[in-house]
Amino acid sequence: MDFDDMLEELGELGKYQITTYILVCLPVFFGAANSLSYVFTAGIPNYRCLIPECEDPESTTYDVPWTKWAIPDESSSQILDSKSHLCDRFVANETASNGTCFRELFTNKIATCSEWVFDHSERTIVNDWNLTCFENQWKLSFVGTTHFAGIIVGSGLFGVLADRYGRKKIFIICTLIMGLSGIGQVVSPEYVTFDIMMFINAMGTAGVYPLAFIIGVEMVGKRKREITGIVLNYFYAIGEAVVAPIAWYTKDWVLLQLIVSAPAILFFVYYWIIPESVRWLLANKKREKAKGIVCRAAEVNNVTLSESLMDSFKKSFSDDKEDVPEEGTKLLFVMKTTLKSKKLVLRLLIIYFIWAVNAFVFYGLSVNSTSMSGNKYINFALVSLVEIPGYTLAWVSIQKVGRRLSLVGSLLLCGLTCTLTLFVPADMTWGVIVLFLTGKLGVTSAFGVVYVHTAEMLPTIIRSGGVGSASTMARFGALLAPFVPLLGNYVEPLPMLLFGGVAVAAGMLALKLPETLGIKLPETVEEAENL
Repeated sequence: MDFDDMLEELGELGKYQITTYILVCLPVFFGAANSLSYVFTAGIPNYRCLIPECEDPESTTYDVPWTKWAIPDESSSQILDSKSHLCDRFVANETASNGTCFRELFTNKIATCSEWVFDHSERTIVNDWNLTCFENQWKLSFVGTTHFAGIIVGSGLFGVLADRYGRKKIFIICTLIMGLSGIGQVVSPEYVTFDIMMFINAMGTAGVYPLAFIIGVEMVGKRKREITGIVLNYFYAIGEAVVAPIAWYTKDWVLLQLIVSAPAILFFVYYWIIPESVRWLLANKKREKAKGIVCRAAEVNNVTLSESLMDSFKKSFSDDKEDVPEEGTKLLFVMKTTLKSKKLVLRLLIIYFIWAVNAFVFYGLSVNSTSMSGNKYINFALVSLVEIPGYTLAWVSIQKVGRRLSLVGSLLLCGLTCTLTLFVPADMTWGVIVLFLTGKLGVTSAFGVVYVHTAEMLPTIIRSGGVGSASTMARFGALLAPFVPLLGNYVEPLPMLLFGGVAVAAGMLALKLPETLGIKLPETVEEAENL
């Protein structure tokens, strides 16, 4: 008996599955919060140059009435403001100095200062380690790149370990790594240690979502699996959004990081609460343990299992399955197989580009939302929450208008709205935010569509490895996203133009992909070529 057939008898979404699903969604919530907390912990607070001619560094405050004489206007027309001007000041006229501060003391010549006064209403790593001025901005962007590098390593490492040692154990280990390394960031004495802790934290975070998906969703019947997968994304979006009010309330990166990381340590109790993956147990011939979990689920769901179902545990579920390539050779196996077909090579290259663009724009808009004008906390929360209608749009559109048109439309919507932000007057904050949110909605929808579309285009022999390698390409795209605002220092419109341009290019290339709605999944290379 196939495991999906067993779920028909057990109940596709009974009390047992709902309870397990909710339990695994909680670490996903904290994983999402950890994945983007660095937007605020490594954010740029308000600061200005110390003006020794006008103030005493021991007793001065950030807000003083004479800054308009001593410091150039801070207003910026950039959509994503990198705040590179915060270390500028007007040079003082030495001959005019008489020990007091007045307008005529300053010339129009601009110089860079070496001492700063911070607005102490907000504390980030910039305050603690003086990561100020343009020459240090790469370090703040590099925090995000370090995070995505950790995601790449963690995804591969914990994927292999979960296959070998079980989903539940590795899932719990990932949550503990996430929690402990988050606390490690807080006690870091300097930037390098903080970055190392960020990398480790991202590794742990990388394992939480996919393993939660496996444990929570695979026990759900196939007719209910789609909606439970969507709801897991809702939890993730809410987890991201919650970072904003916490950061707004605390205004302190240490408290923020402790709040989103420390509670994850409590999930060690899941070792005695959540079940192991039944499919993994069966694949590893641990049939008695699998049987125990199924019997427990039947008891909670108030279902009586048939004798034929119970007898099916006497033989391995994997006896009649095809051999699949080892995890370590999946990517090589994908490339060897697709290279035999020029059509599939071209299709896979387009898929890789679309995945990389999706992640580049998706995370680029999230990470850089705090650089927009307006309230950065509200902006970030809105950009996170808009993922909920984005994933819902994907779910509805792939069933109504098909995979290809949904993907093309979502990417073009994102690209056009990102580009249109350049034509909105700088003082029309609401207009920029609406277009920015629409762009994020579009790329979120594209992300939801491309998972399904990619799997349905590839032949069975490379489907799993193909989706996995495309996901890896997406993470490489995400590595670049934190550095995009720095481009605005050279060409002001470039950041949003880049987001919009690559999204439009990906949307146009998606027209070259086949429609797969209602079509039987291809089993062979020949069937995939004929789509």
